[in-house]
Amino acid sequence: MERFIEKSIYRSRWVLAPIYLGLSLAVIALGIKFFEEIFHLLFEIFSLSEAEMILKILSLVDLAMVGGLLIMVMMSGYENFVSRLDVEDGEEKLNWLGTMDSSSLKAKIAASIVAISSIHLLKKFMEVESVNVEHLMWYVIIHMTFVLSAFLMGYLDTKIKGK
Repeated sequence: MERFIEKSIYRSRWVLAPIYLGLSLAVIALGIKFFEEIFHLLFEIFSLSEAEMILKILSLVDLAMVGGLLIMVMMSGYENFVSRLDVEDGEEKLNWLGTMDSSSLKAKIAASIVAISSIHLLKKFMEVESVNVEHLMWYVIIHMTFVLSAFLMGYLDTKIKGK
């Protein structure tokens, strides 16, 4: 009975595989949104002010960073919790693939969230004349919460690994 339970628990990791596959659909959706925004930017380029164009470009950077985060979570999560990705010898292999454990994945996710939050905050600062001061304060507080959380996660992780 114990062996059956252990095998069942171990094999249940495959329930995560469709979830990681679903993230690839989210990457496709993000790619569609990215190219929709590029399309709008190209048709509005001559009517946009410099600040408006920078805001649109920051939105594109934001989408690209979220896409990178999705790929990192999808591939590293699959490798860490489900099964190794078998990349054929002739095929290009990402240099970080197989080297990121769950701890380093958490750190990279936290850093990505801080970077994405930074872009959102920069966008708010660029349109500061139309943003309520109280809302701006909350954007900064939320961003600093992300920064502090990422820092503390990294600090605690080094303390735990150091012991």
